[in-house]
Amino acid sequence: MTAYLKKNHQKQMVEILQGILSDTFTLYFKTHAYHWNVEGPHFDTLHKLFGDQYTEMWTAMDDIAERIRAIGDYAPMNLDEITKPTSLKLPKSGALAAMKMVKDLAKDHETISKRLADGIEKASNMGDEVTADLFIQRQTIHDKTAWMLNATAR
Repeated sequence: MTAYLKKNHQKQMVEILQGILSDTFTLYFKTHAYHWNVEGPHFDTLHKLFGDQYTEMWTAMDDIAERIRAIGDYAPMNLDEITKPTSLKLPKSGALAAMKMVKDLAKDHETISKRLADGIEKASNMGDEVTADLFIQRQTIHDKTAWMLNATAR
């Protein structure tokens, strides 16, 4: 438990962290599904790109969940808990054009980046610089990934 955070701030930070974890999990799953299902002339490039992206998010989820634990709460223990607070949507099953996948992932990375920006401000205002730093690191990755995906989609 972080002694420097007030009890009501701990609760607020955990809620923010759980939302970020939920979005990260949802985007991880979507990226992995696109990795499995991508087709077309850019298959090899996108298959590898999506693989790199979901692997990075797998590690990120651990960091986010461990921050929830460090603050003094429990990380989600089931799919309902981890997916409920997401702001992202999963695709329907079936064929989806490769560039639609790319654009969809770029949009989701931008959505998470905006959520992280809000989290950075709130964490800093509460004096939780450790969580703010984690969010800055995550935002840097999501911004770069969105840029790369948007450049690929052009």
